[in-house]
Amino acid sequence: MTKEDSQHLEAIQDIRNMMRKSTRFLSLSGLSGVFAGIYALIGAALAQQYISTHQENYRYDFMSDRNYSVFERSPFYMYMISIAAGVLLLSIVTAYYFSNRKAKRQGQTLFDHTALRALVNLCLPLMAGGVFCLALLYHGTIGYIAPAMLLFYGMALINTSKYTYNDIRYLGLCQIVLGLVNAFDLGNGLIYWAIGFGILHIAYGTSMWFKYERKEEARN
Repeated sequence: MTKEDSQHLEAIQDIRNMMRKSTRFLSLSGLSGVFAGIYALIGAALAQQYISTHQENYRYDFMSDRNYSVFERSPFYMYMISIAAGVLLLSIVTAYYFSNRKAKRQGQTLFDHTALRALVNLCLPLMAGGVFCLALLYHGTIGYIAPAMLLFYGMALINTSKYTYNDIRYLGLCQIVLGLVNAFDLGNGLIYWAIGFGILHIAYGTSMWFKYERKEEARN
């Protein structure tokens, strides 16, 4: 290969990279996934601790033929909602911090048109899933909430993968499979929730960091 051919190939590669950056949100940091997984595991541990101290009520909800409304089990439900909201808030703040740091390191702005497009495609399934989970909570069918969260989250990730890293698609597929398995094993929803939002996030984030960010951080 001549020097001129090499220069042509480099130019083509640069053009491809520019086109890829203009159509995909590439500032998503793997570290945000790792921390989100850690937050989820801490939340699951807090939830399990609460459940252990209220074991009879928790078991009765599942073993009874009757579904209890949110008003009849409000202390239990509100505690679980608080944990989920705390995990979500911490995950969002952490994702913003690490993604914004990565965007600045790459000389880009975080909220460009590709980021907004990815965010819209992520939020639409998540909002639908959130409303559906609130309906399940209202009717007292709490056993279905964990698989519903995993399923809708998985669909949201797959929907978003078209506008960011393709790796997210595989995380979404794993979440969907986990949610479907959980749908046939309702009594262990917290375990599946911890695996999906905790362990899988840590594994995904670690993989993303080694694949896309380790060399970049080493140069800086």
